[in-house]
Amino acid sequence: MAARALSGVLAVGVALSLGHAIAAAVDTAASPFLAVADSVVDRAPAPVREVTIDALGTADKPALLIGLSVILALFGIAAGLLERPRRPIGSAVIAVLGVVGALAAVTRPDGGPPWALPALLGALGGVVALRLLVGALYRGRSTSGSGPPAEAAPHSEATPSDTAGPDRRRFLILAGSAVAVIAAAGATGVRLGRRAADVVAERSGLRLPRVLPRQAAPAVPAGIVPDAPGVTPFLTGNHEFYRIDTALRVPAITARDWRLRIHGMVEREIELDWDGLTAREAQERIVTLTCVSNEVGGDLVGTAAWTGFPIADLLAEAGPLPGADMLLSTSVDGWTAGTPLEALTDGRDALLAVGMNGQPLPLEHGYPVRQVVPGLYGYVSATKWVIDWEVTRFDRASAYWTDRGWGERGPIRTASRIDRPAPLAELEAGLVVVAGTAWAQRRGIVRVEVRVDDGPWRDARLSPAYSLDTWRMWSFDWDADPGLHTLHVRTTDGRGDVQTEQRRPTVPDGATGWHNRTFRVVG
Repeated sequence: MAARALSGVLAVGVALSLGHAIAAAVDTAASPFLAVADSVVDRAPAPVREVTIDALGTADKPALLIGLSVILALFGIAAGLLERPRRPIGSAVIAVLGVVGALAAVTRPDGGPPWALPALLGALGGVVALRLLVGALYRGRSTSGSGPPAEAAPHSEATPSDTAGPDRRRFLILAGSAVAVIAAAGATGVRLGRRAADVVAERSGLRLPRVLPRQAAPAVPAGIVPDAPGVTPFLTGNHEFYRIDTALRVPAITARDWRLRIHGMVEREIELDWDGLTAREAQERIVTLTCVSNEVGGDLVGTAAWTGFPIADLLAEAGPLPGADMLLSTSVDGWTAGTPLEALTDGRDALLAVGMNGQPLPLEHGYPVRQVVPGLYGYVSATKWVIDWEVTRFDRASAYWTDRGWGERGPIRTASRIDRPAPLAELEAGLVVVAGTAWAQRRGIVRVEVRVDDGPWRDARLSPAYSLDTWRMWSFDWDADPGLHTLHVRTTDGRGDVQTEQRRPTVPDGATGWHNRTFRVVG
């Protein structure tokens, strides 16, 4: 039984590895394993996506790939156990997996009929491997040691315990051959990875366009971060900046290969390359970005200094036609976002960004070019690896997440968060400095209040404001008495609107509610 199970696992491995290798001649995204994984991400209901992100955070993608690998291994075990020389049920299982992989590939945004070939040919190889491996277990030498291999009766199924025992030597040779095929495909994967290595090498030597002093971001004022241990830094490091997107593998596109096409409802179509973009006057702006998946008190928010070029200037060159109200932007992997055209042309610092905190964009954050739009959640604005802009209308086009039930325009909601002390911390009685962050991009923060248990709301101390497009730090001196205490925080934005207490989930347009933390204070 163990040998049959191993046969199925090896056969599925052959199918996947051959499919991955064949995809090199079609498109790396046509690899059946990756195509199925991408399809799972695309078709997952919004509640499932939110629960996954809430539970796993940025580990959701590795978890998906590991889970899919386990499921395929289980299918392989089942295929091996079901396969018989005269009843190829296990082969049918692998064939079905191949069809599923083919359908997943051809329905990708850039897919087409040729994308089915890796999955179908890979499945064919897997079926051949399974038939040979299981055949070695059922068509061995006679246990007497002489004469031809025994044949089963016409209406019976042979088993390894019959007079025709398994040909272990042949099975081991075939199993070793299957492992060799899988290893060879792995070598093909390494070759496919050379493109990513080329991108990494290019990025390490890339120099950002020079930012003239008049276009540099104003200096961050002293005292903008409260003087207390464990507070959130004003600028988020590149490695600490949250990453939420649908890309299971980071797209690899070099600056020299990058192009941006601007078309649709415009007076003139434009195509930009890297040199044409970076020949313009660059700007540096500090902007806070927020993910719509951020729960109350969550950490899917960060602030960085972005180097780039005004989106409004590029759109002006194309000349949007009257009636256009949306920019449909597309990533190199086919992901789309629908951004209100007004938000890109109303004077805010919406950038086509090429740099992050003084460095070229990290690969996972959109290298070589991405969008940064203050005041809008990323799902409607922050397209990474962007290669296409279509000027259009909301009543004519829709984007990736709006097709899945999320709001069309995605303005960021007013929010505040307690950052320290840590959750469930045990504190010494006496003076405790509570600190956190608040944000309401495009509106600003004018007040933060803290409530201890069911007591009155008391004003927190606000750090200097940097801009309307960044978060604001705050602190609160608390004379803590022994016992179990719960602290709440709320904020008021620049329009005078107080953050709502009503708890709402992230779907369809962002979470709301007051953040709280509970602490035990000991005497």
